[in-house]
Amino acid sequence: MGSLRSERWRRKVSSATRTLRFVIDRARLQASDLRARWYGRSSVLVPRVTQRHAEVFPQTTAFPVVNEHVAFSFEAAPHVSIVIPVYNHLEQTIRCLHSLAAVGAFCTFEIIVVDDGSSDESAEWLRACANVRLHCMPDNTGFVGACNAGAALALGKYLVFLNNDTQVKAGWLDALIGTFQTEPTCGLVGAKLIYPDGSLQEAGGIVFADGSACNYGRGGDPADPRYDFLREVDYCSGACIALPTSLFRSLGCFDALYAPAYYEDTDLAFRVREAGFQVVYQPRAEVVHFEGKTSGTDVYSGIKRFQNINREKFVVKHRRVLSGQPRSEDFAISPERCAIHRCGRSVLVVDAEYPRADRDSGSLRMFNMLMLLRELGCHVQFWASAATDRDDYARALEQHGIQLIVAPSRTRALRWWYAHGKSLNVVFLSRLPVALGSIRLASRYAAQATLVFDTVDLHFLRVARGAAMRGDSAEAAWAEELRKSELDLMRTADLTLVVSEYERALLRELTPTVAVQVLSNVHPVHGRQSPFAERKGLLFLGNFEHEPNVDAAHWLVEEIMPRLRARLPGVILHIVGYAGTEALAGCAGLDVLVHGFVSDLEPVLRGVKLAVAPLRYGAGVKGKINMAMSHGVPVVTTPVGAEGMALINRQDAMIADGCDAFVDAIVELYDSEKLWLTLSDHGLENVRQHFSADSARLALRRILAMNAESHAPDTAQR
Repeated sequence: MGSLRSERWRRKVSSATRTLRFVIDRARLQASDLRARWYGRSSVLVPRVTQRHAEVFPQTTAFPVVNEHVAFSFEAAPHVSIVIPVYNHLEQTIRCLHSLAAVGAFCTFEIIVVDDGSSDESAEWLRACANVRLHCMPDNTGFVGACNAGAALALGKYLVFLNNDTQVKAGWLDALIGTFQTEPTCGLVGAKLIYPDGSLQEAGGIVFADGSACNYGRGGDPADPRYDFLREVDYCSGACIALPTSLFRSLGCFDALYAPAYYEDTDLAFRVREAGFQVVYQPRAEVVHFEGKTSGTDVYSGIKRFQNINREKFVVKHRRVLSGQPRSEDFAISPERCAIHRCGRSVLVVDAEYPRADRDSGSLRMFNMLMLLRELGCHVQFWASAATDRDDYARALEQHGIQLIVAPSRTRALRWWYAHGKSLNVVFLSRLPVALGSIRLASRYAAQATLVFDTVDLHFLRVARGAAMRGDSAEAAWAEELRKSELDLMRTADLTLVVSEYERALLRELTPTVAVQVLSNVHPVHGRQSPFAERKGLLFLGNFEHEPNVDAAHWLVEEIMPRLRARLPGVILHIVGYAGTEALAGCAGLDVLVHGFVSDLEPVLRGVKLAVAPLRYGAGVKGKINMAMSHGVPVVTTPVGAEGMALINRQDAMIADGCDAFVDAIVELYDSEKLWLTLSDHGLENVRQHFSADSARLALRRILAMNAESHAPDTAQR
């Protein structure tokens, strides 16, 4: 009893201390903002605007109710069958069909309308619509009976059930059906439902242990990042759901136990999960729902009364599974936690920008790390600390199930840490500048989390090597400051990540007490796609926002190519990479082609004979070398380029130090098919052994296990 009372007091003191720190930190920020405004500089990155409800959520303009009959294209073998049950309310059906015709879709579809005994002119009007398959029920059977009857007629591979009191938005169907391709374990997918006033109706549903349910995000902003990422949910409302036709039929369709309506969609979702599939919410499928137009909103009268009746049936049928659901009272404490209760550990990753996996090696590594964390069952949140809004790269993350944190001011960042820090299990701070700006708040407000400093590369090492090469004493002094900062961060963090064994060994000498783990680049092995005889030319691939790559390109063009022309006349050098046309404008020539950013590298890597990486300084693992070797393209590089990559000279790659040696290596490899094949084969094996997803997955599992063993919620503050 005494220990329990002591634990309660400890928790109260911990909570009070945390709140006091927040108040102090907020006051400091406010004082800082006042000083900044006094001197004409604001710390707030974007203006704070208070908007009225109607301004925040633009209202949806309804399609006008006109008697013009809608027409669709005939599809003998449609990919999707859209089943629309109707019971009176012809004006709603007209608007729904006109919206379907207006937005269209890339995938082929058929429209099946089931008239469930309407007493108005619905059947007559629908018969006049071209290529609308009308099925008339002899009596009113309700939503369950009408949907099952429509599904029995479906010709499509996929079924979509769509209420007639809806209007669909552009891209809705392709987003909905595309989910089955991007999420192989998905068995049922639901849309984002929006009210006519522009506010959110549902971003997936939550089912509680007592069988009650709620629409997550109801009344919120549909564009809020909390509601705008693909995720597994308990169920999705039957107003708009999709699933494979074969799966629906194999499950016995909607259970007639719930006739005429209500809880049939929730029951179906639970049965889909029992069959081994996931139920997924797709935010890019946006549908406006005029809720209550058909069934009303009074749960004590009309068909709506079956909501409570069928809830009791649902509880009896799924009692065992419901015991693992959140409690309804938990929702009042943390709606967000209830919404993601199917995920495992909560992981926050902070970097400066959203990863641009098609542009640079660090971004590709980050993207693959995020995907692996999600694969391991984590709820993954990503915070681009220097971004003020979400771009296309951000939205791509959301479609891969990553929740984005958007807090574009210091005050909003502080509020986020205070509100959500306690829910985190692991925090990754990526790169030195980001870690310096975030580690204090992470330590204060997420003390229970494992704090991981992800170096990406050792900044001090890269800068020191550049300074030594140029003989720049000022840059050397800066490198020393970076070294102190980087090592201090490592001592504060629970774990430091590096990308190579070389860097781990270096840190073991510099700071032996720091826990260091290797998490290197991740590359799939694409294989050799064309033979030696069909290839020609050289490739230098890189992100030319990165200074070591710019230096390497100039050395290659100004010193190596002049020597190479005499020995390999006519050979073409292709320089490919983001910002290349801007940074290397003066390098282009008859035999030096500066392509800039190329979105699809596969044709390039299939055609060139060699890749070169003439790096004179830098740090970390070189993604350009990984990328080439993963496609079976042999590489010529320097000792700096080969560092930390487990490369053996003349077996995995040609490693040459100095201009003349680099030219000799290119010429020998370009002319010798035997040597070329040796390096191509061993390069592919090097990627398999050292840069596979399996290696990264194992490293991440260790980090998650480290949190499970070493931390518990509400532990003492750091």
